[in-house]
Amino acid sequence: TDVSVHCVKDMTMDLPEEFPVCGVSAREDPRDVLVLPKGVDQLDRSLPVGCSSKRRTLQFLKLYPQLHCESVRGNVLTRLDKLDRGEYGGLLLAAAGLKRLGLESRISRYFSVQEIIPAAGQGILAVQGRKGENLSCLQSWFDRQAFQEAVCERAFVRTLDGGCSSPIAAYAQVLGDQIRLCGLYYEAEMGSDYLTGELTGPCSEASQVGIRLAEMLRQQAAEQK
Repeated sequence: TDVSVHCVKDMTMDLPEEFPVCGVSAREDPRDVLVLPKGVDQLDRSLPVGCSSKRRTLQFLKLYPQLHCESVRGNVLTRLDKLDRGEYGGLLLAAAGLKRLGLESRISRYFSVQEIIPAAGQGILAVQGRKGENLSCLQSWFDRQAFQEAVCERAFVRTLDGGCSSPIAAYAQVLGDQIRLCGLYYEAEMGSDYLTGELTGPCSEASQVGIRLAEMLRQQAAEQK
């Protein structure tokens, strides 16, 4: 295999030098969404909301504390089948995955990136290749803005020792020559609580912006103990 394609949000924070990232795609919709069963337009609150992401669960229950979430396994189609069979009142999923599968019509409600901060790299695809290979053919596909956003978000998560399954969340947006980062910091002892913050800096310092916001939130958490 010469190259492999991954969702950036599922990639480990420390990538091996022999398999560098050779390019990233333009970002698909980074938001999280609620999906209801087919033919249903109101959430059945007597049923659990299916979600296997601690990050989504924490933020969703902050918005709707009267509801409850339960884990749901399988790929997107398997989860949708379980939903439509009545096992869940709704599902929390990534908009990007549904759109790429041609299932955008299943989306019942979009959550803003302020309501539910996305996972680092959500909506971005990356190509990894072998070190030393000539992959200049990817240059026309490489999206500089998405790359800077991913670098910023991943620096935030890496500084907080989070991984791809961590509830720690980060969403960066390039605005001209500036990059604005929203981050969520969580530790197990926080229970159902978490800290969020925002920081803006030059795009040329995307990684440093992520590191600085992570350190700010970690210090804030330490002061609250």
